[in-house]
Amino acid sequence: MKLISFNVNGIRGSVGKGLHDTLRTLNADIICFQETKATPEQVAEALKAVDGYHVNAYGAVKLGYSGTAIVSKTQPAKVDFGIGMKGHDDEGRVVTCTFKDVVVVCVYTPNSGEGMKRLGYRSEWDAAFKTYVNKLAKGKLPVIVTGDLNVAHQPIDIARPKENYNKTSGYTQQEIDGITALLGSGWVDTFRHFHPEVVKYSWWSQRFGARAKNVGWRIDYVLVTKGFEKKVKDVTGITEIQNKVKAELGTGNLDVKSVSCAKPGVDLKRESFTLSCTATLSDGKKKVVKVEKKPGGKLTVTTR
Repeated sequence: MKLISFNVNGIRGSVGKGLHDTLRTLNADIICFQETKATPEQVAEALKAVDGYHVNAYGAVKLGYSGTAIVSKTQPAKVDFGIGMKGHDDEGRVVTCTFKDVVVVCVYTPNSGEGMKRLGYRSEWDAAFKTYVNKLAKGKLPVIVTGDLNVAHQPIDIARPKENYNKTSGYTQQEIDGITALLGSGWVDTFRHFHPEVVKYSWWSQRFGARAKNVGWRIDYVLVTKGFEKKVKDVTGITEIQNKVKAELGTGNLDVKSVSCAKPGVDLKRESFTLSCTATLSDGKKKVVKVEKKPGGKLTVTTR
């Protein structure tokens, strides 16, 4: 099974940025979206051009805010929206799908906000969510919890830990304690399980060229019930190759809107590889791109 978690930051806007092509290329069995910023009907409409998927979406009471969805090739036997606790289900933050062999929980954890105005609520949410998923874990099926948890757990998960500790939402001791308590109650952070010393981020600020400088945070997770990590083959990000292709084509004055690759999660540091990508330009035209790296060699990007 291939599962992808994706904070889409507005699913309707992402359609115009090549979302459909990306989903077709990735060909995942299950896709978990966070921050759809759409009603369930709007999510279904945004994804109707991608065939072969069942869409189960949950929207916030406040329109254009938050929202989650699980999109799957197999129809789930059961779908639950929210965590069933008063005060926590107005923002469309959790969808749970029960399949034949596994339970999948897609979550978009509340951000503590500017000035950490919601830090108190965030702590309440963390405790309530832990109670919810731990109840699921007592069932017969293994459970996968994936999504944007809005917290960097350890110093390795954030580019500038000292500068942000207890000063920035997502890296306060209260939030760190929240995820520590969750993991300690019987969950495995699969990325850290496979890559205990790898520095890799999933979110970058849009300011000050943070992404180009790789000043990022790892706030997106795939957690599994303890023991199920033995069934997981690997966990990786899907942005590195696309970013390389965009950078290379950009030097040739091409305005690249999106990039889809046959193997987007390849590790640039460890592997030799050759793969094909498709770059969609701002004018709608497409270019096929060959990305190649030989052992010990430099990554090369050539257009065909």
